[in-house]
Amino acid sequence: MTLGPLMIDLEGPELAPDERELLRHPLVGSVILFSRNYTDPEQLTRLVADIHAVRSPPLLVAVDHEGGRVQRFRSGFSQLPPARRIGHEYDLDPRAGIELARRMGWLMAAELRAHGVDISFAPCVDLDYGVSEVIGDRAFHSRPDVVAQLALAYMHGMREAGMAATAKHFPGHGAVVADSHLALPVDRRALVDMEDDLTPYRRLIANGLPAVMVAHVLFPAEDDVPASFSARWIRGVLRGELRFQGVVFTDDLSMAGAGVVGDIVARARRALAAGCDVLVVCNDRAAVIRLLDGLDIEPEPASQLRLVRLRGRDGLPREQLLASQEWSRCQEYLARCAAPPALRLESGST
Repeated sequence: MTLGPLMIDLEGPELAPDERELLRHPLVGSVILFSRNYTDPEQLTRLVADIHAVRSPPLLVAVDHEGGRVQRFRSGFSQLPPARRIGHEYDLDPRAGIELARRMGWLMAAELRAHGVDISFAPCVDLDYGVSEVIGDRAFHSRPDVVAQLALAYMHGMREAGMAATAKHFPGHGAVVADSHLALPVDRRALVDMEDDLTPYRRLIANGLPAVMVAHVLFPAEDDVPASFSARWIRGVLRGELRFQGVVFTDDLSMAGAGVVGDIVARARRALAAGCDVLVVCNDRAAVIRLLDGLDIEPEPASQLRLVRLRGRDGLPREQLLASQEWSRCQEYLARCAAPPALRLESGST
């Protein structure tokens, strides 16, 4: 059985019988976990193993685990800093900031891989324009060259730990006020004015970026639908101009920002036609059922090949990981992040 394009969620910390049946459906290929699916490290290991055992090849298991306010598993896991904290360290010492980004990427991925989780949707490479509350401190920095450097180091750290990185939210969510969970954000810039937002993607793609998540943001100067449903953005800019060859995830299709293109089946069809590989549907079991009943598609061979490459590898068991020198060294870096960021006064400041 191949991996289907749907990524769906679960209701609790254990697989229910009806959920096992859902996961066996050929349209399903992956699962996203939330805080409600976690109680402790041992339970997480069992749950991920149960998900992987449902089918062959195993379903992919993903989570949002950036650090800061977006970290689904907390007790029993290192408390990761928000990306902005890494950016502060870069401002004080660029080499130290880049090393911190690499180590935090490694730590995040290594701890998840120790429990079998394949993917974390990180890093966030949106620029900090100071207007988006939903992005906010999830952004490394306001300068595109700094975001590119830190995201690349973070991606390399993840890769060393056996996890593929997913850059988000393409082509950019940082310059809009609205939260796409609640409304459709509109960015009136044209492509020619968005080179800063695309700079991190160019750098990461040149270094083998495995995956991208596309935003539910409308750019009316370029297309009349949000980027997540836009062949202009996905096939034209991302795959054409930027020559991206990895997996394209939608953001959650149940979000309000996705509603402008119709019901859940219409959203799924439109996203697939635009070039998305994986359709993420969270917190709406009825929508998942409607998709499984109403989405009649043939698996895309190229998508299948791309998805297989996202499977996690080389994960150390939890006990070995916590006893490793690399993990201990990362805890020292975390301790520095827990302290208030140092202030550097410019010449002439009072």
